[in-house]
Amino acid sequence: MTDPLKTLDTEPLYREVNLPSISRKTYPVAGIQTTVFGLDELPPQAAEIACLWLLHPRLATQERMVPIATAVITDWNKRVRDGRAGSGESVKGLIAVAFDQRNHGTRLVDPLCNKAWKQGNPRHAQDMFSVFQGTARDTSILIDYLPAFVFPRSDRQITENLVLGVSLGGHAAWSCILHEPRISTGVVIIGCPDYANVMADRARLSKLPSFTSTTPPGAQFLGSEDFPSSLLDAVRRYDPAGLFLSHLDLTTEAQPIRSAPIPEPTESQKVALRPLLTRCIAGKRILNLSGGVDKLVPYHKGETFLAWLKQAVGPEGWFADGAVTFEDIIDQTAGHEVTPKMVDEAVGFIGDALASGKDDLKKAYVRESKI
Repeated sequence: MTDPLKTLDTEPLYREVNLPSISRKTYPVAGIQTTVFGLDELPPQAAEIACLWLLHPRLATQERMVPIATAVITDWNKRVRDGRAGSGESVKGLIAVAFDQRNHGTRLVDPLCNKAWKQGNPRHAQDMFSVFQGTARDTSILIDYLPAFVFPRSDRQITENLVLGVSLGGHAAWSCILHEPRISTGVVIIGCPDYANVMADRARLSKLPSFTSTTPPGAQFLGSEDFPSSLLDAVRRYDPAGLFLSHLDLTTEAQPIRSAPIPEPTESQKVALRPLLTRCIAGKRILNLSGGVDKLVPYHKGETFLAWLKQAVGPEGWFADGAVTFEDIIDQTAGHEVTPKMVDEAVGFIGDALASGKDDLKKAYVRESKI
């Protein structure tokens, strides 16, 4: 797997030597080396602080998130200076936080666990899901305790939390959005909301015997040694598609790769789903950025679920009163990479979310775009 952030290294605006200077301070919080960006640049009058949590890709470290941290904070501070940071009297500050995902960087335990099936890791499905779910839980732990480290005098408060994740970090960001109520805004870059679907396709491409040895192929993959039933249970608890679609009467055993359109829930299914969607995504802002020619995490492996979700939360959907903002944007020529166009979309989305404020009256909004 190549570094999906490498694309930015060749872009003049995002090369670290050309980036504006931004402060960074490191704190060991709950045993995790945690880097905080932008503390020195906070407006002196800002008592309320927003915090953007940055989750890096597989095989990378927190250091790779520096260009995005710099771009987002620089943009927001310029909005503050220009008077475009909201209509309220108080000024909101922004910091960004990065840390190494589990089994990465300073937390590396076993390099093999970060490898795929083709690279000789027989537990790829278990390893990847448990790592990024662990990272999502780490984010919640750090939300609990970071304020005591960065603002020990309690003169400032973190009142808003946002998350942005890339690739493996994008998978983790989905979990943060769904399961951490303090996360109000999330940006997912080249991540997938349907773990079983993307991994079943990866098993097909890897020619795993558990996939190829049955008729039809893959009929018993979910629940096999390569994707144990206990892992499938966890997917149904935490994964967006696994969680929501488990309340529908869908048959996946014979065809583990989801492709057919998902029907709208029945009235009884909506009764079960409504409190779940209310708890997980009501009032939240979500930006999903994908590469149109991404082969590692293909957009079409999450597309079926995303179409179902967008129909549900849209202005005419059965969950329109959930007031979800959902933007689904595809960079048509991008592979498994973060492009400048993606960063521009993310920076604008985050700035607009911060400027609008969490207490503003919101309505259901869905945007689809190809850039």
